[in-house]
Amino acid sequence: MSKIGKKIISIPAQVTVSVTDGQVIARGSKGELKLTILPNIEVAVEGQEISISRKNDAKQTRANHGLMRSLIANNVEGVANGYKKSLKLVGTGYRVTAKGAGLSMTLGFSHPVEVEPVAGVTFKVEGNDTVHIEGIDKQMVGQVAADIRSLRPPEPYLGKGIRYSDEIVKKKPGKAAAK
Repeated sequence: MSKIGKKIISIPAQVTVSVTDGQVIARGSKGELKLTILPNIEVAVEGQEISISRKNDAKQTRANHGLMRSLIANNVEGVANGYKKSLKLVGTGYRVTAKGAGLSMTLGFSHPVEVEPVAGVTFKVEGNDTVHIEGIDKQMVGQVAADIRSLRPPEPYLGKGIRYSDEIVKKKPGKAAAK
């Protein structure tokens, strides 16, 4: 058995989970998420617990066992509490403002960078240098945060750029320190 796959997922009180037509549907106070079950994986909902099992011991099936358990657990957590990533803009003149549902950022380019709103993800601007990205789908929240970070990733000499709020950027010494 997969170490991760054999763990039982407990369902919070405000969340309902159902398995129909090869899909796991999680509904909670934040919304609803659907996940297609991979072949050779069985999902069973018993009371307030979800168990995942596999039909055979093929290598790919063993890998998918833990994957499905993690994806279902992420969906249950997402519809119950949601996910949040915070980005910090570091650098002279780097700032962000809310523009409708999207963002407008000044990142040292000759033009402002516009970020369009994404369905299922909300942006909250705190001050003029912090962006909070929130949503119920863990993968989507992480991907949107990574896309925004890639607009101006932190550089190693001055530390300027967009970074996660808990990210530590190790600075390299410049030419003068090499002597």
